[in-house]
Amino acid sequence: MTQYKNITVNGLNIFYREAGDPKNPAILLLHGFPTSSHMFRNLIANLEGKYYLVAPDFPGFGYSSMPRVEEFDYSFDNLSVVTENFVNAIGLKKFSMYVMDYGAPIGYRIAERNPEKIQALLVQNGNAYEEGLTDFWIPIFKYWKNPKDREEVATMLLPESTRWQYVNGVQDETKISPDNWQHDQSLLDRPGNREIQLQLFLSYGTNPPLYPKWQAYFRKYQPPTLITWGANDAIFPPSGAHPYKRDLQNVELHLLDTGHFALEDHHKEISSLIDDFLQKNLH
Repeated sequence: MTQYKNITVNGLNIFYREAGDPKNPAILLLHGFPTSSHMFRNLIANLEGKYYLVAPDFPGFGYSSMPRVEEFDYSFDNLSVVTENFVNAIGLKKFSMYVMDYGAPIGYRIAERNPEKIQALLVQNGNAYEEGLTDFWIPIFKYWKNPKDREEVATMLLPESTRWQYVNGVQDETKISPDNWQHDQSLLDRPGNREIQLQLFLSYGTNPPLYPKWQAYFRKYQPPTLITWGANDAIFPPSGAHPYKRDLQNVELHLLDTGHFALEDHHKEISSLIDDFLQKNLH
């Protein structure tokens, strides 16, 4: 059964979900925007019999601490430091890492600093290549150039935008529980969270300049990599998935007929692909 735990890291309360036997191969699960470890609930239930799964909530997300922007540096650099310290605090020595959306730039920073800890990468709609930044990103590019002009990007925090992230590109909306966007929106609507998310939209501009560094990590260390990608995702389209094959030798790419949050309607398929891949590649 999943356990719901808290640990103090860098003076912050970090909430995390944990399941499985710690003696089994470990998988660190890093969530995206605007969700939390909640996005992994089904995957954890599917895999806990064979793996040790840990899914933290980043500061400002889920049930972890949410200091105000005046009190905490909401940057991808800093979130990666807190997450790396979390990994050390719970004693994870070696692990596979599932990265999705925001989890990718956070996770790749950790991997590049700790290559010896990474046994495999499990990538789902998480970008590391310029080809993946398509028309959806135009308002965000404008925001990076003029941070005072924030109203257009702020629409991404509205309830209709949160729902859209879950249902856009899926084949059958009736399979997507409204609990997802209601849960996420209730956390986005907390006093002070709007400023946190706008700060992170701005900080995302620090990620593309690091893409060459992460690609060099892929080429040098060649982590076995499984890519399960929602092919109909308008935010991170498949154009961002294919380039991984340029730099990685042991890579599998599976494009799934769904949208951004592929685990909502394809968690069984993704769980099976992960199990098959790790059985072949973990020694």
